[in-house]
Amino acid sequence: MSANRLQKIISDSGLFSRRKADLLIRQGRVTLNGRRAIPGEKADPIFDHILVDGRDLPKKLNHKVFLLNKPYGVISSCQDNHGRKTILSLIPSHLRLGMHPVGRLDFDSRGAILLTNNGNLTLRLTHPKYSHTKTYLVCVNGQPSQSILDNWRKGILLDGKMTMPAKIEILDKVNRMTLLKVILKEGRNRQIRRIAALIGHPVQDLQRISISNINLNGLQEGEWRELKTKEWISIIN
Repeated sequence: MSANRLQKIISDSGLFSRRKADLLIRQGRVTLNGRRAIPGEKADPIFDHILVDGRDLPKKLNHKVFLLNKPYGVISSCQDNHGRKTILSLIPSHLRLGMHPVGRLDFDSRGAILLTNNGNLTLRLTHPKYSHTKTYLVCVNGQPSQSILDNWRKGILLDGKMTMPAKIEILDKVNRMTLLKVILKEGRNRQIRRIAALIGHPVQDLQRISISNINLNGLQEGEWRELKTKEWISIIN
């Protein structure tokens, strides 16, 4: 096997995403052949000895991807210091080893989220340069005008930077509420909720229904299923 960047080798082990692996290296928690690893350096896992927190990397896991329909009130993390329910707790304990969430979904939001031990898939779906779409059903207060929605479609100034163009469609208007279908190619922290508040139409309910080409397709809240390789392999190819 030829040399690869340490971040990739660690993420390929299945225990960490590439972003987390990079952080571990920078924190000095990774050693290469008995010395502290340096960010950006390469290694060959066959000939080089790599330790994370003093432990050998496990043999490469079979890549798994789970689609979960996250209910309201569940944390998109592997663990929570406040004892709140996490998405990892929604799958059987014997399947949790090495699994981590791909991105996040707010505590007060619901819908599609992926769990995987595939660091490359995590990178492809979370790094802005790959621009994979995510689709949401968003119920907002009031009835936003077309001019307001057009501004949202073009981009809104958020944290000093314009958001990427969005696709927004009105699906229904009822009882002083509007149901929108929103398709994004980025995922800033609480982006939809913050924009909706800025334009004067706060979110009442937010559900993510698809991530790239992966859809809920009738999966009930709190339920999960393992995806077949053909369902996700196109994302990393």
